[in-house]
Formats: sequence, C-alpha cells, structure tokens
Amino acid sequence: MAMEDRETFSLIGSDKVEGTNVYGVDGEKVGYIERVMIDKVSGKVSYAVLSFGGLLGIGDDHYPLPWHALKYDTNLAGYVTGITQDQLRSAPKYADASSWNWSDPATTRSVNAYYGMPVV
Repeated sequence: MAMEDRETFSLIGSDKVEGTNVYGVDGEKVGYIERVMIDKVSGKVSYAVLSFGGLLGIGDDHYPLPWHALKYDTNLAGYVTGITQDQLRSAPKYADASSWNWSDPATTRSVNAYYGMPVV
C-alpha cells in the first residue's frame, strides 16, 4: 500500500492526525485527537487536544495534552499515553474553545505541570 501525499515514514499531515484514537497504557481507548496546536515560532507540535467524555462527539470535553505525552503505536494505528481515564477526568479541560486562553502562560504551565512535563 503506497503512502498518501500527506504521509511519509516519519511525517504525517495534521488532517490525518485529527480524529486518531488515543489509548491508555491498558490498551483502552481514552479519546481521540480533535486538533493539534503548533508553536508558530519553532514549528513543533506542542499539544494534542484530546476529545473525551461525550457521546458521538456531543458534550465532549477537550483536554490539552502535551504532545510529548503521546507515542504512536503502529499496531493500534493510534497514539498511546500513560494517562488513565481517571487521571484525564481530573485534568485541565475546556468545554468550548472560547473558554480556554492559549495565550495565558499560566494556563499552559498548569497543563504541563499536571502531566509532569517541563514547565516553560
């Protein structure tokens, strides 16, 4: 099977990442990637926004998850994280984009601190 133009061995288009399932260490699905947040200066993905908790996309909460907390698993065709569903339920989240301020350094520091990532 040939790879599409949006994917190489080590690169993938953001539209192919969006919608990809995320699994916990136990192999259980914890949600899916709704979008990725890319640092404008470095060009690196900083966060995956995980959608979790609703039914068929309705009522989902959105959890910014540091990109480094995810690892792609080719067997699952999805991302694996060490975060459990219980940990995710207590994580920083937002119900809609207007209630989250990506420009606030304290907000992003709190997300990184929650997941034990370096606080920048």
